[in-house]
Amino acid sequence: MEKSSETNGYLDSAQAEPAARPGAPGTAAGRARRCAGFLRHHALVLLTVSGVVAGAGLGAALRGLGLTRTQVTYLAFPGDMLLRMLRMIILPLVVCSLVSGAASLDASSLGRLGGIAVAYFGLTTLGASALAVALAFIIKPGSGAQTLQSSDLGLVSGPPQVPKETVDSFLDLARNLFPSNLVVAAFRTYATEYREARYNTSTGNITTEKIPIGTEIEGMNILGLVLFALMLGVALKKLGHEGEELIRFFNAFNEATMVLVSWIMWYVPVGIMFLVGSKIVEMKDIILLVTSLGKYIFTSILGHFIHGGIVLPLIYFVFTRKNPFRFLLGLLTPFATAFATCSSSATLPSMMKCIEENNGVDKRISRFILPIGATVNMDGAAIFQCVAAVFIAQLNNVELRAGQIFTILVTATASSVGAAGVPAGGVLTIAIILEAIGLPTHDLSLILAVDWIVDRTTTVVNVEGDALGAGILHYLNQKAVKKGEQELSEVKVEAIPNCKSEEETSPLVTHQNPACSAASAPELESKESVL
Repeated sequence: MEKSSETNGYLDSAQAEPAARPGAPGTAAGRARRCAGFLRHHALVLLTVSGVVAGAGLGAALRGLGLTRTQVTYLAFPGDMLLRMLRMIILPLVVCSLVSGAASLDASSLGRLGGIAVAYFGLTTLGASALAVALAFIIKPGSGAQTLQSSDLGLVSGPPQVPKETVDSFLDLARNLFPSNLVVAAFRTYATEYREARYNTSTGNITTEKIPIGTEIEGMNILGLVLFALMLGVALKKLGHEGEELIRFFNAFNEATMVLVSWIMWYVPVGIMFLVGSKIVEMKDIILLVTSLGKYIFTSILGHFIHGGIVLPLIYFVFTRKNPFRFLLGLLTPFATAFATCSSSATLPSMMKCIEENNGVDKRISRFILPIGATVNMDGAAIFQCVAAVFIAQLNNVELRAGQIFTILVTATASSVGAAGVPAGGVLTIAIILEAIGLPTHDLSLILAVDWIVDRTTTVVNVEGDALGAGILHYLNQKAVKKGEQELSEVKVEAIPNCKSEEETSPLVTHQNPACSAASAPELESKESVL
């Protein structure tokens, strides 16, 4: 009896003090379980950031060994494999996500959200360009460096021999919007090159004419694929019942692609470590470059810090009244990927995964706006292009007039739309700006020398602008839904022509087909009786 009472007393005390149980929140076991849960939930973020730090340490340790160029190539092999995997997944990810995203929006919401996105991208890029020009005039990175030449740093001339005309650059942008061959657009981009032709005049003199010739260069024409995928999604939505099967196909393809992305993400920390390490080993004399071009590097990175750390979060706060840094905290993995790969397109898979899982952004919003943003929204690129243009002008003792400053702003904003989302993709567009304001392009090799430093913060700001834009659109859509204005509509399939198993179709599509299920019931019963 005493034993029973003691047992009851023990149970009563355990119920009265649940925190004393093993594994309760207040105990050491509970704290250990919380810590283990935190590490498990944020394992990918911690591993990715650790990969960046380990890569910097690896590069610093190997610099003293004097590795040959072949050995550096071998060192960069794991990182090269990461880039290849990320680029491999870009094409199906962009096309399928945009087709399914555009098909899940009705015409009015598509137009409204698209208009807000275009206004956001345009205004933020223009604001970034204005900030960069203002900083360049205040800091004057080119003053005092007029005697600096490419030969002083042991560099070879990087810019093209025949710079592209501004008009041809914008015409190429329009041509790439409408590719003549979609298969070719998956791996080639239209570009204008020049051929010099000499003519004898009637006076006996020889004149030279620069003739533009259209060519195809290596590189995916993402701009054309984006426009085609959007139009295809809208067309499938207009088809109604006849387009449902194809919409289901793209939805399933999209979900399968995201599964592949989740697998690739676990290799990101390893690839990032070797990418960063090989870049540090590759540079011959970092100190000389940083001291010679230090003011240019400082001005560019300061512009990225102000725009990415103050302006963009402030815009997000004004629209949503939420903490922007808590939103950005869930995107550390994409930011680390952007810092290591220097590619907005390569960061797109991890950005989609993290912004949906960590920040709860609607899939239809993220998969509609992020592929577009990775192509046309280049705030970081606009900053470093404008700083580079003013830097080269100061380097050549050229006083920029108001008309030239306006030309820099407009040209940088427009040309950043066509800039390739690959490492050093924005450097060549600086030649367009220099041609527009009449500056020489031979100093571009100085920009190329330190591009590997500036390009990392450039890409981080690019993808941050895309992410905050998706967050703003998600908030505005939720606000419209609460007011009773349905902005997004699910793709509902009212009837399925063939009675296939629902496991074969996409989970994003709602199936309603009672007739099919009723028709299949007798068939199943007959199969059971035969068995």
